[in-house]
This record gives sequence, structure tokens and C-alpha cells, in this order.
Amino acid sequence: MRAAEIMTREVATILPDTPLTVVADMLLRRRISGVPVVEKGGRLVGIVSEADLMWRVEQGERRRSWWATLLAGRPLAAADYIKTHGTRASDVMTAEVITIHEDTAIDEVLDLFDKRRVKRVPVLRDGRVVGIVSRSDLLRALAGRRAPQSAAPGDDDALEDELQRIVAQQPWLDPSLVNVNVTGGIAHFSGLIGSETERRALHVAAHSLEGIRGVDDDLTIGQRPVGGI
Repeated sequence: MRAAEIMTREVATILPDTPLTVVADMLLRRRISGVPVVEKGGRLVGIVSEADLMWRVEQGERRRSWWATLLAGRPLAAADYIKTHGTRASDVMTAEVITIHEDTAIDEVLDLFDKRRVKRVPVLRDGRVVGIVSRSDLLRALAGRRAPQSAAPGDDDALEDELQRIVAQQPWLDPSLVNVNVTGGIAHFSGLIGSETERRALHVAAHSLEGIRGVDDDLTIGQRPVGGI
């Protein structure tokens, strides 16, 4: 699945000289958390988010002390002044925008959201905004995505084989130390794992299979043996 398949195509945009009062009203009225800033030709030049506006309010109420201003230096102090006293979108927008293309894979977008801690990414074509992917778009895509299934519900042997295959592929686990069984649609894990997070991940893996009705385990958290005996 690619970004073009899940992105919102009717994207609200603003011009650099859009008044901040209009920007705030747009975010509230459309119930969105950010809006791209584009030039008249449609080229993306920045983005204004709720965080940008909230930072402005916070800093406007809490002025820098004279010593903080001195340590920050004149350029940073001047930049702060622009953000707290500016009246247009260009004054508060984030200019270095993380973007993707229409053919960007959804897994790459998920990784981007996780690593860069962003809530939305504009989708560009030749430098112009043609869509936007937000967290809600990703959630809808994930909700509609079915995990690949090679096992039919009710077929314990097939479910067990599939779950063993999934477990064996995980780089965070030593599959030789974990036993997997499925009986009556209930997945059971036993053996040695390295953390509570690994236990949760195994449960997630089991629940990703249609036909698994529940999960239990007798897993032990401990230090994995190094080398052979």
C-alpha cells in the first residue's frame, strides 16, 4: 500500500501572509492539527501546526529573562520576537517540513511518524502539495489492513504453523528458546524471553492471526544463554 492510496486529497492550504487569526480559526473549524503553507504557484514553503500556535501563546505569556536572552544570543532572541509578535503564517511556520511522495510505502510512513514524532506529512508531486497523510489516515489504513493469512480459523495445526513462522522471523527474539502451541484456537507460549516487552510482542503476533481466540503463556523473563553448552 502506498501513500497515494490513503492520503487526504482535498488539502486545506494557506498563503504565507495569511493572518494567524484566520489560521487558528481554520484549524478549529476543520478540526485539523496543521495546515501546509504554499506560495501562489502551489509550492510548499512551510507548515503551521497547533504546536506552533501554542508555543507562541506560551512564550508570549512567559518572556525570556535578560540573562536567558543574553545566553541565547541576538539572532535567537530576534527569532523568538518574530514568533511571539508576528501576525502572519510565515512568522510562525516550520520551514523545514518533512514530506513524502505519492509512491512512499505505508510502512515507511509509519516508521517516519515513529522516528520523527510527526502527526502529519504533506505528499508532494514536483514540489507541490497533492495530499496529506495524518495519523487518522494511517489508523484507517491499519484498521482496514488484514494480516496475511495462510491458516483457516479453527485449524489449530495450520494456525500453530503460521504462528511459529511469524515468531521465527522476529529479530528481537531467539525462537529456539520459545515454544508455540495452539489448541482450540488458544495460542500458548512457553520458554525464555528477555523482557516484558517481548512477552507483549508475542501476544500481539498471536492476535494478528484470524482464528486465534486468546493467548496465554508460561514465559520466563531471564538472561539468554550465550553460546552453546
